[in-house]
Amino acid sequence: MNRAFSPSRVLLYLVLVLLAILYITPAYMALITALKQPAEISLPTAWELPSAANWTSFADAARKLGPNFINSLILTVCGTIGSTVLGSLNGYVFSKWKFKGSEIVFTLFLFGMFIPYQIILIPLFKLLRDMNLYGGLPGLILAHIVYGLPITTLIFRNFYSQIPTTLVESAQLDGAGFFSIYRHVIFPLSIPGFVVTSLWQCTQIWNEFLWGITLTKHTSAPITVGLAQLAGGQAVSWNLPMAGSFIAALPVLLMYILLGRYFIRGLLAGSVKE
Repeated sequence: MNRAFSPSRVLLYLVLVLLAILYITPAYMALITALKQPAEISLPTAWELPSAANWTSFADAARKLGPNFINSLILTVCGTIGSTVLGSLNGYVFSKWKFKGSEIVFTLFLFGMFIPYQIILIPLFKLLRDMNLYGGLPGLILAHIVYGLPITTLIFRNFYSQIPTTLVESAQLDGAGFFSIYRHVIFPLSIPGFVVTSLWQCTQIWNEFLWGITLTKHTSAPITVGLAQLAGGQAVSWNLPMAGSFIAALPVLLMYILLGRYFIRGLLAGSVKE
């Protein structure tokens, strides 16, 4: 029997198609709702296509979410750069410059991954207020950088552990110091690790809502908060928030489309030990 049409392969493709339909259905509902006129939106006609495409909802949503989009862009870029660079340095230390008790420190460091961010919300609010950082983007950026350090450190530490230590030792014999070795030896080999951590952090920071609504004021609110406010009120014109949801999801979607292959390569980098 041709392996291309074996029962197991046909079953696999059938399951994949069903899963694809399952994941695409909400996007389909959001899209057709965004393209409808407010008068066409009702529960009995939820699955029906619009009589005519109404693109004004996208323009209105983009106009209202514009400031929030800029806030999220600044927040995501700064938070991602800060957490990935510091995570890279931490991973470099824990993998190539081990010190007495480094494994214990690393284990304690990773405890941050298992602390739900909802638990630290009130202490974080008080800390940012005492530091005069509450209400603006700098405080929220700092919070995301610190909270993202455990996962970025773990990824880079595992990634750097696959780099031969002899490269670092050779650079030390040539007189290179800590930062010189990182810049000229470790960093050029870190691109797959930076792709993985950057995509992970971008997704987490861009989609985060609770810290955004709690730790920022209206003028500094990210796009997730603006999207929630877009649907606020007693009578909701659902075409507007549905259009806004597509606008909010577009940057992350484009990143995965453009960098998805490198993300998979980065995850698999170093997974096979020779």
